[in-house]
Amino acid sequence: MNNGLNLIVLIKQVPEIDKVKFDIEKGRIDRNSAKGVINPFDLNAIEAAVQIKEKIGGNITAISMGPPQAISSLREAISRGVDKAILLSDNKFAGADTLATSYTLACAIKKIGNFDIIFCGEKTIDGDTGQVGAEVAEHLNIPHASYVSKIIEYNKEYIIVLSEMGSYNYIIKLKFPCLISVTKDINVPRLPTFKDLMKARKAEIEIWDSNYLSDIADINKFGIEGSPTRVIKIDMPKEEIGKCKILKGEIDEIVSTLVKELGVILKLW
Repeated sequence: MNNGLNLIVLIKQVPEIDKVKFDIEKGRIDRNSAKGVINPFDLNAIEAAVQIKEKIGGNITAISMGPPQAISSLREAISRGVDKAILLSDNKFAGADTLATSYTLACAIKKIGNFDIIFCGEKTIDGDTGQVGAEVAEHLNIPHASYVSKIIEYNKEYIIVLSEMGSYNYIIKLKFPCLISVTKDINVPRLPTFKDLMKARKAEIEIWDSNYLSDIADINKFGIEGSPTRVIKIDMPKEEIGKCKILKGEIDEIVSTLVKELGVILKLW
């Protein structure tokens, strides 16, 4: 019998950011333009969970919401130390903003039942909101800490973390169950071995649709129907080439000209 902690990691499959293209007319990322990978911050969340599991035992469940191709990222999560993986995939989940996304994830966690710590990355590189983790915690009515850069202490009842909020650092003690959003400074994710990769290829990934969650959820809060926010328009800034001006002459003349030029710039601001 495993007497360790029940750990959950929330991950998202995102397009490779250096190759992805944007659909300006629809106001969204063209996710078919680049290969899907695990959100980089979520790799740190996985590693944080694995390190705790190695110290005091437990099980790690990874949850992701997305289309069927997100299974590849869940398999990678298994290769990195996750024990079980669940994909929330249904057309009714599509078009979700952070509120609908966090609600759906929270419903899946309620379906799982018993848990101690939920880990997630501080943000995703495609949305960059940093909102989902805290919103999941609020839906579950549990304490949470964001921007966690260090885990100071933990046992089977609580965890103490360092949270970097702007110019201030906070040491926070959270009793279980709780949620923490981690930064990239918390650890260096290990690479999976060939054996781990082979094991992950054979692993079973559970797929849950909206019907599976309907006994504990309001399906009207899923997807675009449950999303109060919309991206109306995206404006791409024009790329401007910096201009350089060389001033020549006597020092007094150069200083006078420079002051005038700076005055023009300040007025433009």
